[in-house]
Amino acid sequence: MKITLCILTRNERPCLEVMVPKLPAPSPSSGFDEIVAIDGGSTDGSLEIFQQAGIQVIAQSRRGRGDAFLKAFADHPSDAYIFFSPDGNEALEDLPLFRQKLDAGADLVIASRMMSDSVNEEDSQLFRWRKWTNNLFTLGVNLVFRRQGPYITDAINGYRAITRSAAAQLSLDSLDYTIEFQMTMRALSQRLQVVEFPTIEGARIAGETGAPSFPTGVRFIRCFFREAYRFYTARRKL
Repeated sequence: MKITLCILTRNERPCLEVMVPKLPAPSPSSGFDEIVAIDGGSTDGSLEIFQQAGIQVIAQSRRGRGDAFLKAFADHPSDAYIFFSPDGNEALEDLPLFRQKLDAGADLVIASRMMSDSVNEEDSQLFRWRKWTNNLFTLGVNLVFRRQGPYITDAINGYRAITRSAAAQLSLDSLDYTIEFQMTMRALSQRLQVVEFPTIEGARIAGETGAPSFPTGVRFIRCFFREAYRFYTARRKL
């Protein structure tokens, strides 16, 4: 199985300066066979970092995290894709685990920040608003879409892998930060094999997230109800 590590970026130079030198060389033991960067129009020198490291860059014609996923599927054939954000939240040590799960037959593999052995970056805080909101969305996903298999603990986390065949089957079309959420809902509703493993979420190296909490939450709510309507409409036609 050929697995591609997709680095998702837009103006992440300070993070890339730290993370790119730490990337393991592509090999079966490292969990992936090649690296590409999907870039949403960086103007801060991020592209120079990739050039210096010899990493191929696929440029998006429009912005959006979801568009980056769709761009990878459309423009870079591979058997499976691991999506990685170089901001420091995602542990490089987890990369081999994705291959293990994919080789064992998983269609979608999620690094969960919510399992008993996981660490969420908000765990040290008294009020864990982002974590609690994510858990609420995940509960809804399990109640509405899960048709088989164990309870999914982290429906939203972007650190994940998916096979090319599964991505094609899901017909994903979200262009923004709801892409992973949509992916999880559709995978569960279509009885794909969704597997999780616990991860330790680190602190962001530099900068701020590109997804403001309130507007992003509204988009997630809209995405949830849109997918629920799509799911139940399809079931009535059976």
